[in-house]
Amino acid sequence: MDDPDDRRFETLAVSYGEHATPEDGPGDVVSPIHLSSTYALPGLDTDLSLEDVDPDRGEFVYSRLSNPTRHALERRLAALEGGETAFAFGSGTAAIASAVLSVAEPGDHVVAFDDLYAGTRRMFEGLIADQLHVDVEFVDATETDAVAEAVSAETALVWMETPTNPLMGLCDIEAIADISEDNGAIFGVDNTFASPAVQRPLELGADVVVHSTTKYLNGHSDSVGGALITDDPVVAEAVGFNQQIALGNMLAPFDSYLLLRGLKTLPLRMERHQSNARTIAEYLDDHPRVQDVHYPGLESHPQYDLAQRQMNGGGGILSFELAGEMADAKAFLEGLDEFTLAVSLGGVESLIEVPAAMTHEPIPREERLKIGISDTLIRVSVGIEHVDDLLADLDRGFAAMAEE
Repeated sequence: MDDPDDRRFETLAVSYGEHATPEDGPGDVVSPIHLSSTYALPGLDTDLSLEDVDPDRGEFVYSRLSNPTRHALERRLAALEGGETAFAFGSGTAAIASAVLSVAEPGDHVVAFDDLYAGTRRMFEGLIADQLHVDVEFVDATETDAVAEAVSAETALVWMETPTNPLMGLCDIEAIADISEDNGAIFGVDNTFASPAVQRPLELGADVVVHSTTKYLNGHSDSVGGALITDDPVVAEAVGFNQQIALGNMLAPFDSYLLLRGLKTLPLRMERHQSNARTIAEYLDDHPRVQDVHYPGLESHPQYDLAQRQMNGGGGILSFELAGEMADAKAFLEGLDEFTLAVSLGGVESLIEVPAAMTHEPIPREERLKIGISDTLIRVSVGIEHVDDLLADLDRGFAAMAEE
């Protein structure tokens, strides 16, 4: 296939990685789901090693190592993020774990954003630090100076998430990439909340990008998966060994097919997600029952200028602080019809949740409050429905609060 650099993002999302010609076979416009666990070899080659097998030449040995459907997906993921190599995993958590385990060793130093997704933070604390004896230091990465002070020549990995979950905090990817490079550290970014349609960390200097593909990349709330994309050959080799050879953690063919399908509409979906989110953020920003709105696309966001520099829009997720107590939040949520009370995000439908009682409940309350996650903080994944219907539903929620 031609170099992806000569195509625009929207075109890559539709077809890159799965174009076939009739000479190659039936000429499938859409990649079929290859369910075979093993593949016939043309003959016995005693000089052939697994490293010599190249899926780009149509060579496959065993589906754990490479599968035609998953291979097509990984080629597209790499193209969309502007990376050289991509790997598809069974979950976003698995992708993050593979990245960390491929870079950090016992005794190493890791610097991470203090406002990470609760599951990621639990991994860093309970597995990476406590069991693997890696020194993990959490910092407020919205302040680039805090990252610079923490990173040293002993730092093996710098791990960021931007925007963060659920407070929509940003870190300066380009500046932190420079800090990491100056100290010889690998720099990884969780790009799940933005998607490559909104933000491309590799182009800003990151070495590794991960996604929970469950979210925007798939976009239909019907597949769980993860992805890691890198342009660092050393990291790619380590991740390939850990994922395929040692741990065998890969995305199943059917989920690879679903993700390929979802990616085709990613650019269009993100346009609607963002326009709806912006309208809702402005509505909430003016509402008397709302104390604060966290959305990078609002000029009131403390890092609005940074968002303008490194993002193509504000994304489709926002959070806001209700005036009141948990009982008020409960009344508000139970008054909604269009927004579904559920964890996760990035699907075509609008989802809403209370992090303190749902996604971030495992974090002790004092620690949650310290990082700004109050009992009445509401996170919204804005879908692609008609925005007027979503606004009317929010009106119903606020009316239910008033009746309490």
